[in-house]
Amino acid sequence: MRSAVRQLLRSAPLLLAVFGAVLSAPSRSGAVERVILVPDERASWRPSNIFAWLRAGHNYGDRSITVETSPPGATLDLFYIRANFQKRYEQAEAPAEIVLPPRVQAGPRDAVMIRAFLEGYRQREVSIRVSSKQDRVMLELEALPNSLVAVSHTYFAGRGSLAFLTKETLRVRVQERKGGFNVILAETAKGKGVELDQFQSALVPKVRALQLGEDLLVEVSTREEADGGLELRSRQSMDELRNLHVYSVELVPGDGGVAAVHRARSALAEINASAVSGCAARFDENLRAALDPADLSRALAPRGAFTDPYLRAAMKRLGEVSPGRVVSMIDGSQYRTSSPIELAAAMSQPGEALGYLALLRALVARLEVEAYREGTLRGLIAPEVGAEFFSTMMLEAQGAERSCRGGALSSL
Repeated sequence: MRSAVRQLLRSAPLLLAVFGAVLSAPSRSGAVERVILVPDERASWRPSNIFAWLRAGHNYGDRSITVETSPPGATLDLFYIRANFQKRYEQAEAPAEIVLPPRVQAGPRDAVMIRAFLEGYRQREVSIRVSSKQDRVMLELEALPNSLVAVSHTYFAGRGSLAFLTKETLRVRVQERKGGFNVILAETAKGKGVELDQFQSALVPKVRALQLGEDLLVEVSTREEADGGLELRSRQSMDELRNLHVYSVELVPGDGGVAAVHRARSALAEINASAVSGCAARFDENLRAALDPADLSRALAPRGAFTDPYLRAAMKRLGEVSPGRVVSMIDGSQYRTSSPIELAAAMSQPGEALGYLALLRALVARLEVEAYREGTLRGLIAPEVGAEFFSTMMLEAQGAERSCRGGALSSL
């Protein structure tokens, strides 16, 4: 028994050393980046250096500061400041260990300034004296007060709009430039899943978003043929159902869209019953089934957008070319759109109107070149749906239509 106790006592220092090493070992979840932030020259000699040897470990020993952020992963701008001049700059990702010169080589006012920024959070800054005892700093990052929940781009008949939906009221600056314009959303972060590079139309070939500190910069390019011929108009509204704030930038052609209205009227007059019945009805049915009913109704219902008159005229034409000259709904109700009251009733539930999506497809096909037809239709009926997802819906709906036509031919 005594020999076992003696053996345990002999092993105790080794066990403590191993235990201490485990506690002090860095986390395997991620390595701490090591950044050298030592100026090329040391500070000027000063009389107090004579007594530095009294605290040799403190003044001559290695000097470093470990920087962490919450949430982790923030980008760190690191500045070495001496006599109000920047002597060194490095950039790292938190967590990071900043290696500094020994205190005896630093001036009494030498400091390291740490600036942390992470998308979706306010920028945070702190300054630490090199001569201080502080060797660790934790920066708590505060989330930005606003978030971009969704973006939609609608283009139709030479006119377009770009809408930004946020949780709080937006503070916005719009800057016109050659080849397009910039929209700056102050103190706003881009929400998860919000992609702006998917928007392309005959009017807008490219949209790009950049987080510049606490502001979100949206760069919108316009076609060369439209440059200088567009008027930008902005308006704010409220999406009451989703409790979201909406800021819209409308792109209006030089003539105010008069020519487009005439072209749309002529195109509607050319649409006949074949565009909404037969196998076209299969396309309409499959596409409607793939779309979210609430999103579809929100996109097509009157909301003060520039597309409202076109959608209303399309609904009226649907009644004129449908069997019995009435618009039939999914629930079996019917509306005679020649009556203003019944037309308004049909427009209150446009997502349920049979043949409406097929008619809009036919209208878009008559107004736009093939390359922009799908994007234009998406802007009308599903402006917040991703381009790839919508393409998949279209392919499936078109496949059902082709199968219908193939079956009809084989039965002849």
